[in-house]
Amino acid sequence: MSSAVDVLIIDEPPGLDPTLRDILEHEPALRTVGEDDLTGDGDRPVVSLVFVHEAHPETGCRRIAALRDGRPWMRVLVAFHALDAGAMFGLIEVGADAFVGRGTPAREVCAIVLALGGAAPLPARTEAAAAEKAPDTIGLTPREAEVLRFLSAGFSNKEVARRLSLSVRTVETHRLNLRRKTQTGRLKDLVMLARQLGLKPVLDSEAPRAPARHAIHAARL
Repeated sequence: MSSAVDVLIIDEPPGLDPTLRDILEHEPALRTVGEDDLTGDGDRPVVSLVFVHEAHPETGCRRIAALRDGRPWMRVLVAFHALDAGAMFGLIEVGADAFVGRGTPAREVCAIVLALGGAAPLPARTEAAAAEKAPDTIGLTPREAEVLRFLSAGFSNKEVARRLSLSVRTVETHRLNLRRKTQTGRLKDLVMLARQLGLKPVLDSEAPRAPARHAIHAARL
């Protein structure tokens, strides 16, 4: 099997970053292909880079479903500018494997393509970086993304409050906001969303956060 990963670009938007297009076409580990080239049975790794418009996510769903029909070996990377949780879950259900924001640097996009094609590991992402990118996906604040990270690990409101040095009422408020923004409160949906956003898993050894300086001062008054 060739070590190169075939890349199929679907619904390329006008004004695509020329740097991204240049890397996709000239990176030795990648090879851009057309739909007519998809005649194999998985003997070559293939990643479809599907651009989904926030106003028409159902079009993206249809495109992905058609691409994955009879091609279980294909991997799908969705590029988007903005998506709500409902659209994201719908794309996952039809076969999206990963998501990347339209503003992501070209080199990072290509690294993800290579990883999906089995040619390289995913680029490391810190918890802070994941939280910063979360608002660009479904409108989460960094704090909501952080709370989501713990809730998806099965922590109760009280446990989340202790770990993040917040009041239980504050955590409850964040949880209500998450339910409103994602249109779900089910644990399995939160777990799936946290994974798709790339939020770092919670480790048992992770120490609780220290209270904010102003909170400590207030407690002394």
